[in-house]
Amino acid sequence: MVNHTIAADETFDISAIVCTYNRCDLLKESLSRIANQQSDGLRYEVIVIDNNSTDDTRQLIEGFAASICCPMRYVFEPQQGVSHARNAGIATARAPLLAFFDDDVLVASDWLARIKQTLDLHSDLDYVGGKVLPRWGNAPPAWLVQDNWAPIAVQDYGDQPFVLNATPSVGLISANLAIRRSALDDVGWFRTELQRVKDGIGSMEDQELLERMARAGKRGLYAPQIVVWADVPQPRMRRSYHRRWHRGHGRFYAISRSAAFEQTRKGRLFDVPAHLYRQAATDTLFWFKHILCGQTSQAFAREMRLWFFLGFVRERRSQYLATPRRNAARKIVDFVTFQARRLFARSEK
Repeated sequence: MVNHTIAADETFDISAIVCTYNRCDLLKESLSRIANQQSDGLRYEVIVIDNNSTDDTRQLIEGFAASICCPMRYVFEPQQGVSHARNAGIATARAPLLAFFDDDVLVASDWLARIKQTLDLHSDLDYVGGKVLPRWGNAPPAWLVQDNWAPIAVQDYGDQPFVLNATPSVGLISANLAIRRSALDDVGWFRTELQRVKDGIGSMEDQELLERMARAGKRGLYAPQIVVWADVPQPRMRRSYHRRWHRGHGRFYAISRSAAFEQTRKGRLFDVPAHLYRQAATDTLFWFKHILCGQTSQAFAREMRLWFFLGFVRERRSQYLATPRRNAARKIVDFVTFQARRLFARSEK
């Protein structure tokens, strides 16, 4: 094969963007899949962002690009973090549609074609995502059921498409996500304070972006025919990994101040809404119940909600106490008094 030289004025229908960090062992197969798409006349480019890797990532990408016909560009992003890398890809891309996938993901042979067809068919939509199915390294443990998949970065919402609007009940992850460039420019790109850095986990930069899209009136679609597969190595099937992920996710939620968690205007302790404390109490009770009944996966799901709560509270408490003249003891007394009065008022009705 002969390498495709990209002319300065060349245009594309879609730009496929993948960010990578020290994953030479996985990256080659991912690039092979994206470079051999069933294009049917679709003009596409591949942009590979090297996020400051210390292994042979650059040599692998440049060697691979020299051996294929697909236009592929190497971009080095020295600022560490997946949002910095994705934003570098957005800045480099030349197409009106941007398709994101991960370096441990294998895209279907018709991945880009289905993305283009779907968004051409639904001109009123701003983004689209589909299934991210697991490629298990080993058989998953009994507790790792679909409801507990979030930390392993896979998703499957079934075989029926549905629209995500101003109040999305589910999110889409950037392992399989395509967005119109115009929509990204309207709402802004990925927020760097919410990003995953190196091998960090629990970040929510992609979820926050879609929440911002929803607030701006942008609409998306879950399209089950758009499919990729993600590797699930053995370390991600350990309980310790899931605990760390949910604790980190709680921390990033506290930083993002998502509207879904800021609804309580009164009754806060360390700037944590009271409804989260009530939910934590409920989760604790049901965790004990599931343990006693031998319901392993349900018990683990409740435990993970508690780890999320811990991460959220620790971050908010740290922010709160960093403010001058904050008195932790006084805040606890005020919070308990408020909740007691609230319960008493309810009992009097």
